[in-house]
Amino acid sequence: MQSVVTDSAKDTVAGVPPSIWTKLAYGSGAVAIGVRNNGLSYFLLLFYSQVVGLDARLVSLALTVALCLDAVSDPIIGYWSDNFRSRWGRRHPFIYVAILPIAAAYFLVWSPPVGLSTTATFWYLLATLAAIRISFSFFEIPLAALAPELTKDYDQRSTLQAFSSYFGWTGGNFMSVFMFGVLFPLFNTVEFPNGQFNREAYHVYGLIASGLILVSMLVASIGTHSRIVHMRPAPPARTLTPRKIFSEIFETLSNRSFIALFVSAIFGSIASGLSAGMAFILYTYFWRFTSQQTSVITMGVFGSAVIGALLAPYLSRTIGKKRGAIISGLLAFIGSPVPIVLRLTHVLPDSTNDTVFWFVFFATMIDVGLIICYQILSGAMMADLVEQAEVKTGRRSEGIFFAASAFIGKMVNGLGVILAGYVITLAGLQTGVDATHVSAETTWRLGALYVPTILTLWMTMLGVMALYSLTRKGHEENLRALDAAARK
Repeated sequence: MQSVVTDSAKDTVAGVPPSIWTKLAYGSGAVAIGVRNNGLSYFLLLFYSQVVGLDARLVSLALTVALCLDAVSDPIIGYWSDNFRSRWGRRHPFIYVAILPIAAAYFLVWSPPVGLSTTATFWYLLATLAAIRISFSFFEIPLAALAPELTKDYDQRSTLQAFSSYFGWTGGNFMSVFMFGVLFPLFNTVEFPNGQFNREAYHVYGLIASGLILVSMLVASIGTHSRIVHMRPAPPARTLTPRKIFSEIFETLSNRSFIALFVSAIFGSIASGLSAGMAFILYTYFWRFTSQQTSVITMGVFGSAVIGALLAPYLSRTIGKKRGAIISGLLAFIGSPVPIVLRLTHVLPDSTNDTVFWFVFFATMIDVGLIICYQILSGAMMADLVEQAEVKTGRRSEGIFFAASAFIGKMVNGLGVILAGYVITLAGLQTGVDATHVSAETTWRLGALYVPTILTLWMTMLGVMALYSLTRKGHEENLRALDAAARK
């Protein structure tokens, strides 16, 4: 359905549009988030369980506890940034103060001291993860809250989310390609024929990744600084009590469409944690790909990022965000387990050849592109709820919405990693074992346990999302109502 608002009316309600350079700067901040997510989701379980030697369940527990500690702070940071007063606006002071602690903590998590006991290794991992997570909240939540302030236009928000998603996936995936294509082969030795199991490779990774995170955050913060003058100021100073604060948070979030996204995100975050935690385990042990083959597959995600970034704005313009998200998600989530099912049923041969490899490559590239499209549209749907809440409450609460979204993601994402740890354990995969020494029964169990679990989570997520009700027309009505109120 096309917009019924005229161009002049749209300019009035949507505010000063961000330039292409502002969009690029904003999107570049997602590189830091992508590198963090990529490392903690894909490599951390492999590094600490298979290289350092910590039980996979303890690694999963440390990830979960750190996420829970971080999640408690999210609503506070979101509410604080909504009401913060400074000459640098509401968001940027939080972003600037987080930059150095994030880079330092990310480096440390990949360099645990050698010779620690199991207990000491667990506490070191937990402490560094907690430092990463909490300091990242001071950057990630205010950055996400900038999106609804940079543009109020229904379709431009999808475009802005597309920039962010493209940079996030590209930055994170670059590190995967670099690890499997360059760093792991560089650390192949007589003692470690596969550099993937060489501790020193991860130390170098931590140094490079933390530097990339630092640059990304600086570009995003400085590149969006000029937009502060166009953003909403903090509300007037007022006396706030804990009861008043939580009452306002509850009032803001008591929205049917938000609750639909919120509950949907619960299942989506668990699924994402499971998928990420199992990805390289499946490449290594189920498919038995070499490091170079895994590097090529991860290179396909660069194409996925382009597919998702181009497809999401198109679906937003033509069929709307909700319908586009459900259709792209349904195609992605049904298609994702297909290669594994084909191998389990012996349609694909048990031994990996070129045909199997390229089938998995293209299936993964298309599937991840559809997942990225889904994520862009669901993020833009969250941004549209800001004005709907403002019409109801009279308060601008971007930080609360994105903090609540981050809160639930962090609270339950670790459950997915825990599920991954238990899938690995139930399948009988031993710590540090070479892929050539894994039995066919263990390989089969990895796939057979993973597929039904991930499908159940994804389908439940899409079913709940169907309850979201804010349309393009409703969003534009909210903008007109707020514009009329501001003119009085």
